[in-house]
Amino acid sequence: MALLPVSEVFDRLLGDVEKLPAEDVPLAEADNRVLATALNGRRTQPPFDASAMDGYAVRAQDTDDPNTPLEIMGESAAGHRFNGRIETGQAVRILTGAPVPEGADTVLIQENTRRLGDREIVATEPAALGRNIRKAGLDFAEGDALLPAGRLLDAGALSLAAAANHPSLSVVRRPRVAIIATGDELVLPGSVPGPDQIIASNSYGVAAIARKAGATILDFGVVADDREKIAAVVAEARQTADVIVTLGGASVGDHDLVRPVLEAQGMRLDFWKIAMRPGKPLMFGRLGETRVLGLPGNPVASLVCSHLFLAPLVAKLGGRKHVADIRNAILTAPLRENDQRQDYIRASSEQRPDQLTVTPFGLQDSSMLNTLARADCLIIRPPFAPAADGGELVQIMMIR
Repeated sequence: MALLPVSEVFDRLLGDVEKLPAEDVPLAEADNRVLATALNGRRTQPPFDASAMDGYAVRAQDTDDPNTPLEIMGESAAGHRFNGRIETGQAVRILTGAPVPEGADTVLIQENTRRLGDREIVATEPAALGRNIRKAGLDFAEGDALLPAGRLLDAGALSLAAAANHPSLSVVRRPRVAIIATGDELVLPGSVPGPDQIIASNSYGVAAIARKAGATILDFGVVADDREKIAAVVAEARQTADVIVTLGGASVGDHDLVRPVLEAQGMRLDFWKIAMRPGKPLMFGRLGETRVLGLPGNPVASLVCSHLFLAPLVAKLGGRKHVADIRNAILTAPLRENDQRQDYIRASSEQRPDQLTVTPFGLQDSSMLNTLARADCLIIRPPFAPAADGGELVQIMMIR
């Protein structure tokens, strides 16, 4: 099978992806979820004319003459309205958020009054008609369209939904991503590895990338290089997962058992091996309705492929928008010419006053996690790109 260009990978990976079905969740659990259906107001906000300041509800014309005393008839507080009607020469003490009494047409702020005993005030400055009153429906009215379907629910959206009297919301179900690491050489962090073993690391970074894109993670741990054990875990994962991500074991070695096990369970292979560095042995297929993404075993390759391919797949399934953060930057060091594979070079960027610069790391071996952890971007080198000198413009993809 010929190497698939990176541009075609996106088309084949994402071309027919549709968002998952909706589910109802309590408002308190809807943070960072995607709204599945448009949200309308269930009430008017504010539901009454409300005071925007502490002061006195009065008739504006009664404040024109500073020598005219106004009789205080009572108080209107938030949650406790004044039930009477204000007539000429009267005032009601009012607090912020309280309903404006019937008959009042302005709120005279407290600073512009002077008390005359316990029951009277005078206005030291006239109050304009309608001043300091929030009219009913100022924010929204019952039936108003408030949030569109597809909105990522953040603090403002959640507070608006609450104010509109929605105790629960219809949101796109989170994609369930099953992660299966394979290899006799792998042991979990905290273990004592044998003389020929290493610590399994890929799944933690892959899970973080998928989770940030909106996934729920199903971690199946490390599975030995055994056909029956791998088959059993895959069979279990496909019962609930929308995406199965395998780590390693999808190449052509004697101990690379993932692909034959998946094909034995009915996987329809879409592509395998792409024209990319790092990440050549990337595999994608279908097990029924479940998508299968086989990531390379090399740690850097698995994480770079997750940034490039897993994140947008998860985002699209979850109804989210995913746009890679691609920028132009000035090279600070030369790069050699490229071959037929698209290169993603770990690098560090710096925003200077007049330009964004990027410095590639010297060592780019796909096993070096230390380099990836220090990188904040990847320099994108197209196939057959000529050598580039310092000072030339290149494209970079930000990864943090």
